[in-house]
Amino acid sequence: MPAEKTPAAGNLDDDDYPAYTMGRAADILGTTPAFLRAVGEAELITPLRSEGGHRRYSRRQLRIAARARELVDQGTPIEAACRIVSLEDQLDDARRQNQDMRRRLDENRANI
Repeated sequence: MPAEKTPAAGNLDDDDYPAYTMGRAADILGTTPAFLRAVGEAELITPLRSEGGHRRYSRRQLRIAARARELVDQGTPIEAACRIVSLEDQLDDARRQNQDMRRRLDENRANI
């Protein structure tokens, strides 16, 4: 029996659902497909591929690309912009982990 596909309507609130074609994503960001290819080549985002091989982008990926575009618009080279965005993301993750550890430590102290 073939696997059932999830209806697209069920993914409307999913930030990771690859809903946007390259052309639509470029329009939303006010940029060119070449910019999206460049941030992909820099491994900042990795679009999913449709069965036909076309790039598909999620809202989360568009937000990341938009941040890189802001830096490029300010004069930052694209490779540097992608690295900055990547480092910002790593810093956010580290801060979240730190907060979680502090919360658990405080909970453990309260239970003693």
